[in-house]
Amino acid sequence: MKVGLFIPCYINAIYPQVGVASYKLLKSLGVDVDYPLDQTCCGQPMANAGFEGEASKLAGRFEDLFKAYDYIVGPSASCVAFVKLNYPSILKHEGHQCQSAGKIYDLCEFVHDVLKPTSLKASFPHKVSIHNSCHGVRELNLSSPSERNIPYYNKLRDLLSMVQGIEVFEPAHPDECCGFGGMFAVEEQAVSVCMAQDKIRHHMETGAEYITGADSSCLMHMQGVIDREHLPVKTIHIVEILASQL
Repeated sequence: MKVGLFIPCYINAIYPQVGVASYKLLKSLGVDVDYPLDQTCCGQPMANAGFEGEASKLAGRFEDLFKAYDYIVGPSASCVAFVKLNYPSILKHEGHQCQSAGKIYDLCEFVHDVLKPTSLKASFPHKVSIHNSCHGVRELNLSSPSERNIPYYNKLRDLLSMVQGIEVFEPAHPDECCGFGGMFAVEEQAVSVCMAQDKIRHHMETGAEYITGADSSCLMHMQGVIDREHLPVKTIHIVEILASQL
């Protein structure tokens, strides 16, 4: 099993420690993982803004870069979901049958569903509240969406339960959007900020010291509000917790 590690552009530029933690975690679990050089943006911002033609060029490049791997794994539910659900139709317009969509996984999804470890070496003696990002919940099934009225599950919580010393909580309205939404945060800034304030308040009501999740974009959005309002809580990507002792 050969895994290609997909590190989205904003993680590479702003949160490189998440990429490092991803590599360390996969290696610690015995995965033959490789980081293909010259990675670029997956094209999600362009497509979301209506420039699908620009995204198609990046999708084609992505396909070529990761074609030799059995699995593609990335620490970003949003970007993984874009590749998985949108690349097939984007590349079809170019006369290409997408291969990446069938073998790409969010890192937490891959660890939980494919590797299925029974223990982790991690230790994180803090109170943590889980942020269930929209793409992770409704496109990758990382947790159960409340509107479906099905038995509750949360793959992030399952993984965090193997971390020593941690106390795990979930906020009221656990699958409610934080307000980021990529272009939404730019085009509807005032609404986006209000949604983030509500979401952070719900996380803080759990008594958590940290808000964690599988999307650095959502965490970045909330951290901006936290910093501006000097709130007593921090954000941290879940992979940093799972790889905390590596």
